[in-house]
Amino acid sequence: MTLTSQDQSAAPAPAPQPAPAGASSRVPSERLAQIRTFHPRRGRLSGRHLDALDRLWPGYGLTVPIPGHSGDSDGDGDGDRPAGSRLDLVELFGRAAPVVLEIGSGMGDATVAMAAADPGRDYLAVEVHTPGIANLLALIERHGLTNVRIARGDALDLVRYLLPPDRLDAVHVFFPDPWPKPRHHKRRLIQPAHVALLRSRLVPGGTLHCATDWPEYAESMRQTLTADPELVNLYPGFAPRPAHRPVTKFERRGTAAGRPILDLIFRRR
Repeated sequence: MTLTSQDQSAAPAPAPQPAPAGASSRVPSERLAQIRTFHPRRGRLSGRHLDALDRLWPGYGLTVPIPGHSGDSDGDGDGDRPAGSRLDLVELFGRAAPVVLEIGSGMGDATVAMAAADPGRDYLAVEVHTPGIANLLALIERHGLTNVRIARGDALDLVRYLLPPDRLDAVHVFFPDPWPKPRHHKRRLIQPAHVALLRSRLVPGGTLHCATDWPEYAESMRQTLTADPELVNLYPGFAPRPAHRPVTKFERRGTAAGRPILDLIFRRR
């Protein structure tokens, strides 16, 4: 579906009908693309969650292809895909509007709160935890939201293979797995190659907003983001807590444990 410039301020479409920093630099780029940055988690689905998945997933969800399978045109994982295989975000959301990528939406409460307070932008949440996906679907229905869609799979695969360059208004990375052990730092989401990939999908002036309760990871994030020549920090160091970021479960856990909450907001030049 193609919209004209007059459609760009249109209201959302009706809801679909349900049916250490240096260590990572030593990892070869071809291996980095295969390293998972998240902990696979298991959880039991309640009857309510099963019902939400059955009814709402066809209208709100998409599955991220696995490189080397049907979603990867040549199986080499290098991101060279036919242009037609990129997501058409206007078609996905039913309108032309700025899009926010929410990496790791968890149980969906923060995503729903932001989308409800920000109806002029569309939110694409990406998550691997099935109970969290199901809960977000139920929340979307409960709040009557039309500006949220959910991708199931690895966020980096979504960005690398499906999202077009220069398209996102913002990328949110709130409380990613900290991987605190040095031997696991290569699994951290915020590292140079990943930041360059995320930044390439932002529009000029778009923002990359990270938050964590691990001070060592926060400093690694700050150094990594500062080193990217196409990003500029909106603050002298860490950002004051922005009003638009809801308190998440992981933030509450960090606060209860006595850890500081640290935000970084960088803009693409």
